Amino acid sequence: MNGTILVVDDEPKIVRQARDYLERSGFRVLTAADGQTALSVARRQRPDLIVLDLNLPGMDGLDVCRVLRRESDVPIIMLTARVHETDRLVGLELGADDYISKPFSPRELVARVRAVLRRVRGGVHVRGLIRVGDLEIDLRGHRVSRNREPLHLTRTEFDLLATLAQHPGQAFSRAQLLDRLHGVAYDGYDRSIDAHVKNLRRKLEPDPAEPRYVLTVYGIGYRFTDEM
Repeated sequence: MNGTILVVDDEPKIVRQARDYLERSGFRVLTAADGQTALSVARRQRPDLIVLDLNLPGMDGLDVCRVLRRESDVPIIMLTARVHETDRLVGLELGADDYISKPFSPRELVARVRAVLRRVRGGVHVRGLIRVGDLEIDLRGHRVSRNREPLHLTRTEFDLLATLAQHPGQAFSRAQLLDRLHGVAYDGYDRSIDAHVKNLRRKLEPDPAEPRYVLTVYGIGYRFTDEM
């Protein structure tokens, strides 16, 4: 068994397709058709990953994502038929790890699920600690603290920080960071990285408006400071 996936969508055809392909790939699949049921199943069954539609009846997917992020760091892949980039950015800023636009290929869904789980389970294969100023990054233990106070990062935020911090001073383009984080042929858009960086700075930086650690390289992307 590769793990347990919770699929949350109110369209029976999409749920059936996702369940069939995921089960064929060795996953145990749980389903929910609305936000409240999804939260109940997630709390009771503790899935390894949640595939979450944004357009749910009653409590929508953004609200579900917001509640989940207060309670756990379970990986979340959003399903969205919304065409506006701002909808995707809001989901990513709430802590989702990835998104897939509808309509989608079930094979793509399986590939994305595997990629996120591989990243979560495998982590960053390096040793030791990175200490910069009052920041400490434990690469093996997947822990980050500032002034010895733990910071609660999502898996995606941690992997983004670890990628940058292992190469201080090196500028990474948004496309490079997307590739590092997702590890599959990815049709994502560059601004998803901006959303993750915004989240990361809000948790990491003493003053997110004047970042000390994760710096913008204008016209390119981002780099980790090499000046401390």
